[in-house]
Amino acid sequence: MAAGGPRGAVGKIADHRVSWVEHGSGSEPLAFVQRLRELGWIESRTITIEYRWAEGRAERFAELALEFVRLKVDVIVTAGTAPALAAKQTTSIIPIVFPLAGDPVGNGLVTSLSRPGGNITGLSLQTTDIGIKRLELLREVVPSLGRLAILANVGNAAAALEMNEVQESAQRLGLQVTTLGVRRAEEIVTAF
Repeated sequence: MAAGGPRGAVGKIADHRVSWVEHGSGSEPLAFVQRLRELGWIESRTITIEYRWAEGRAERFAELALEFVRLKVDVIVTAGTAPALAAKQTTSIIPIVFPLAGDPVGNGLVTSLSRPGGNITGLSLQTTDIGIKRLELLREVVPSLGRLAILANVGNAAAALEMNEVQESAQRLGLQVTTLGVRRAEEIVTAF
């Protein structure tokens, strides 16, 4: 896509194809579509957007990324770390953009924040630092805290990375840590 979009292309049949993939199920990313419009990209006129949702099943990201490659999209936009990783493992040619990902360097999405490298770029959430701060705050609020349980979606690369960082910090603070890893919502009750 050219910077600024195809101004004056009203009535033109869409000749650019963008994909959007996320973990949830079925809600169009309104802010994304609105920003494209502001840049002159109008869905079904100047651009086709291929929406896909994993329906809460992270294992679907690889098959969705393969589908985008078969569709020959111009760019893959992913909402989150897991779909960005699946897209990166699927193609080294199609540009991949992640509007938000947790620790893209630590998760292996990019080589560095200043020079991402390859065909992938995006914005970082840096949640590992926040997780450690939360633990420090918890320790201040509950000074007698001795044991801590961590519940996290271990299927989410960012959450797994944050969980590891928090575990290390908890041990440095002398806390006994129990890890409760889940991958799906229905596993939460069992974990408790």
